[in-house]
Amino acid sequence: QVQLVESGGGLVQPGGSLRLSCAASGRTFSSRVMGWFRQAPGKEREFVAAINWNGSNTRYADSVKGRFTISRDNAKNTVYLQINTLKPEDTAIYYCAAVLSIITLKVDYWGQGTQVTVSS
Repeated sequence: QVQLVESGGGLVQPGGSLRLSCAASGRTFSSRVMGWFRQAPGKEREFVAAINWNGSNTRYADSVKGRFTISRDNAKNTVYLQINTLKPEDTAIYYCAAVLSIITLKVDYWGQGTQVTVSS
């Protein structure tokens, strides 16, 4: 069982930055692939980024490459998403997830989500 709690969302102006955090409980965190997904109003939930157990392998959606960076600190049971150069189209609820595979991106645990709103 893995419980995930996101934080760090908020209202930010276009071009700004945010760092989202996801605190995980459970002894298996350090061995899990972790990911971030997002869901914009009226749209389906989509993949954003994923990271393997030790951070040596990452994967990003094309739409966020170069602006988003996923990282993790296994000592703190936390995964992060650094978001730079925010655009209005990045507005969404961002969800942390425990992922079964960095290839399939199948999720077995979800967090409750944190809202990111990009607006001037």
